[in-house]
Amino acid sequence: MLDTSRRTTFTTEHEMFREQVRRFFERELIPHLDRWENQGIIDRDFWTKSGKAGLLCPNVPEAYGGLGLDFGFNAVIDEELGYVGSSAGISLHSDIVAPYILAYGSEAQKRHWLPRMISGETPTAIAMTEPGAGSDLQAIRTVAVKDGDDYLINGSKTYITNGQHADLVILAAKTDPAEGAKGISLILVESDRPGFGRGRNLDKIGLHGQDTSELFFHDLRVPQSNRLGAEGMGFAYLMNQLPQERLAIAIGAQAVAQRAFDEAIRFTRERKAFGRAIFEFQNTRFTLADLAARLQVGWAHLDWALGRHMAGVLTAAEASAAKLWHTELQWDLCDAALQLHGGAGYMNEYPIARLWRDARVTRIFGGTSEIMKEVIARAI
Repeated sequence: MLDTSRRTTFTTEHEMFREQVRRFFERELIPHLDRWENQGIIDRDFWTKSGKAGLLCPNVPEAYGGLGLDFGFNAVIDEELGYVGSSAGISLHSDIVAPYILAYGSEAQKRHWLPRMISGETPTAIAMTEPGAGSDLQAIRTVAVKDGDDYLINGSKTYITNGQHADLVILAAKTDPAEGAKGISLILVESDRPGFGRGRNLDKIGLHGQDTSELFFHDLRVPQSNRLGAEGMGFAYLMNQLPQERLAIAIGAQAVAQRAFDEAIRFTRERKAFGRAIFEFQNTRFTLADLAARLQVGWAHLDWALGRHMAGVLTAAEASAAKLWHTELQWDLCDAALQLHGGAGYMNEYPIARLWRDARVTRIFGGTSEIMKEVIARAI
């Protein structure tokens, strides 16, 4: 269990909510973790159960069926999800997709989609990455051509979280290929439209319990009223929303790092070598001491960044620095904790094996560590 007694950002209300999240996860998530890992996808009814428990889109205003809470409540969910070692895509749904609709959607779009997202009736995804365009969003090739009152969409996306479950996808497409970044628009695409195709559930190194898919669009027709915001503003919208996405990744990374540390403590105190607990060897204690110090710094920094974001002043460079630092910490902690487990750490029956596998991708998605350094460098 995460020790939040020394945190500086959360209120009594946040901690009461945390207890609700923990009870829900103990009942509806933790018992299914291994099965979801084996089947490569969470159960569909976990979405509606999460919605009923108030765990989806908690900061959506009450006018659209939400709880109208601050982002700290999202952060509580992200931390607890990370700490239990789940890769369920509810954070992307709440922290990334919902804010786009809130910020740029029409009143009709908000009233139609947000209640369905809050209830879990409509799982969502955001489709930016393509086989030939990852961090370089300006290079996407999916196009949406005007045809009367509609857009005719052709192209493909890959590495899409929630790709198998999603009934609604925010699609980044070129509406004016000649304009580069200024020719990108965001379009809401329902998965039941003719021309929408799902590829396979991708076979990944880690995050086995999360569906990650290819998506295909062949002469897919949507009304222009499905566009989010103004035409040609998609790239700007993506840049505006990336700080919260990167902070959310940092939050989860820090929680996973703490869980890895706690697993290492538990294992080294229980396992004996040469007649004494592994914890008693100086190398073990010094390694753990170094990790504890880094975790202490991490939690302090996370509270600082979270506080700035909740105040509306976290910059893109600061969010990128948080994503860089905490995901690198996550990897270091998971790798060191696995090493302290010895051969047992390489066995899938131990939680550290899953934490270690899942940690590798966080330095890639949401912008690679190299891209984070570029963003930070530009602000210097």
